[in-house]
Amino acid sequence: MKILIVSCSLRKASLSRVLAMKVRENFEQGGAEVSFIDLRKVELPFCDAGSSYEHPNTIKVKQKVETANGIIVAGPIYNYTCNAACKNFVELTGKSWENKVVGFLCAAGGDSSYMSIMGLANSLMLDFRCLIVPRFVYTTGAAFEDGKLVDTSVANRVKELAFVTLSLVKAKVRDTYS
Repeated sequence: MKILIVSCSLRKASLSRVLAMKVRENFEQGGAEVSFIDLRKVELPFCDAGSSYEHPNTIKVKQKVETANGIIVAGPIYNYTCNAACKNFVELTGKSWENKVVGFLCAAGGDSSYMSIMGLANSLMLDFRCLIVPRFVYTTGAAFEDGKLVDTSVANRVKELAFVTLSLVKAKVRDTYS
């Protein structure tokens, strides 16, 4: 099973990237083939509904999305939604998301915006027929110390997200080829 993890934060000390690295460990322990895109390290153009789709880096990340069976989006929540880098990534890669299993890891400043990822989830589900993993992880800075995930409850939820994602990907792949 091919899993793609997309770390959407542009901050050096990103908490959502810590979550992304944790879920990566869980997938690797589960035997999945994992690839990783760190948007902090990939220069992407702003989506302009034109020439931005032809940018070499856009083509590279789009190919990674296309070849993945499942995708985990790890990102910060700003102003009750995913950050602009995440939205731009989805806009640039568009239809390559079709029929993917998608899960979310969210790090936010407060407890109140725990449903904020639903706009993106609904868009992926409705526009691209993605199967959204219903066990997304949402947490705040309280789960971390010195750049490390220390809350065992959150760590267990990250592990569960990986397990459920792999289970859904396996079922979807089996259904597709039977």
